[in-house]
Amino acid sequence: MHRNCTRGGFTLVEVLMVAVILAILAVIVIPQFSDASTDVKVSALRATLHTVRSQLELYKAQHDGRYPTAVDFVSQMTQKSDADGTPNPNGKYGPYLQSIPTNPIDDNTTVGNTQDASGGWAYDAATGTFKSNDPTVTAADSKTKNL
Repeated sequence: MHRNCTRGGFTLVEVLMVAVILAILAVIVIPQFSDASTDVKVSALRATLHTVRSQLELYKAQHDGRYPTAVDFVSQMTQKSDADGTPNPNGKYGPYLQSIPTNPIDDNTTVGNTQDASGGWAYDAATGTFKSNDPTVTAADSKTKNL
């Protein structure tokens, strides 16, 4: 009596082909996930910049065309103030921000008065320019609208 002996399972070549296909798919998909997280950070940065910049314009409108000073930026933006910008708990204007927002690119809240790539934010009191102070973003400034 002759038995028909068939084995169930995959051959080594079939298993290797599946492994190769999975590796190729991983190479294609993984960079898209890392780009997505960067895109989310840039989107959050744009939203934050829009908010701060609009509040800077409101400050300017209420303070005779002057932006907050670089030295007192944090207190002038986060506390009530008089018409001359002096922080005053009973002041007529502000606060414009509850707190200085965190830069989503580098998780830093510091505000510097120059673009020095130390992280956080760069603020120019003469022009009212408020930007990310991160080297990876400043390199893209010419391509993106003043990040």
